[in-house]
Amino acid sequence: MSSTSYPESPTDWRGRFIANQAGALARHGDIRLSLWAPPGELPAHVAAATTPADALWLGRLSQQGGIAHLLRTRRALAVGTILTLLMRLGRAYRRRPVDVFHVNWLQNALPLWGSTTPALITVLGSDFGLLRLPGMKALLRAVLRQRRAILAPNAEWMRPALEQAFGDVAEVRPIAFGVDDPWFEVVRQPPAGDTRHWLAVTRLTRDKIGDLFAWGEGLFGDARQLHLFGPMQETLELPPWVRYHGPTHPADLLENWFPQACGLITLSRHDEGRPQVMLEAMAAGLPVLASDLPAHRDMVQHRETGWLAASREELCQGLDWLEDPAQNQVTGQAARSWIRDSIGTWDDCAGRYATAYRDLLERKA
Repeated sequence: MSSTSYPESPTDWRGRFIANQAGALARHGDIRLSLWAPPGELPAHVAAATTPADALWLGRLSQQGGIAHLLRTRRALAVGTILTLLMRLGRAYRRRPVDVFHVNWLQNALPLWGSTTPALITVLGSDFGLLRLPGMKALLRAVLRQRRAILAPNAEWMRPALEQAFGDVAEVRPIAFGVDDPWFEVVRQPPAGDTRHWLAVTRLTRDKIGDLFAWGEGLFGDARQLHLFGPMQETLELPPWVRYHGPTHPADLLENWFPQACGLITLSRHDEGRPQVMLEAMAAGLPVLASDLPAHRDMVQHRETGWLAASREELCQGLDWLEDPAQNQVTGQAARSWIRDSIGTWDDCAGRYATAYRDLLERKA
């Protein structure tokens, strides 16, 4: 398995889903997993596929914010970094034989060129920015033609575009990520009293913040508080009514914030896949109020498991609707049930991946 993101410590927000993904796969009885990723504590029974030099280089890349952040902020440096990444990852792919490559992010599939080993390639929403680059689809098609391959977006809404671009050279099979068991065990109290707490958990970029600051003006203050969590990845001026807490980690949200909040809010305009924090909030019974994006429509049923807003007026209506204690509880429970029935745990996700691996090997045989 390859990834350019991984949590350095248990409180690190970066690449948390990769650690969950790898841990669940390692618990699956018939999978022996090696992971090429930035340095961090590996789950039990996962072997490191990085050399010491790779680990040092990946650690520096992670501290710089990763490839996507460099492309946004330091493009000249990003070009050289991408070339180095492709070279190092290509060597890792050729270092020892494996049955299947599990590649996270399309960019990390490019160094597979020249091999014929089957590959499952996880596709996230941010990959669609990569596909808009000139020549990128042609390069990926050339790599896919050399092997049995499954493109595995983490949400159904990505399937049509991927099938149009690659359906003749790879199978497109959406495979949803899972949710850790503790999120399902959160005990929430319905919003009560004079102060209502809303949470926004996101990387701070203009696209990820979207319309939150513009539409939220006049809607949030002392009685209705907006608590913002996440790393500042672009220089943004925060309105005085935003309570900014900096980066967070799952344990803090799980123990301190999700139980007492009215809901999670995201008005992102970013290329979203299926945001993990939204899955975790819904599993915890915390309603989500989201912008009306394809990625959000894929997981939030309007007025059933959450609220979708396409304007400031609809945002205002959603805040009022979800601040009713009875409505909040009903919506949160519906969201939790949908996650349990349609998404499941990370172990359920690992089972879906294991089935895909077997299918790739059977086709090869």
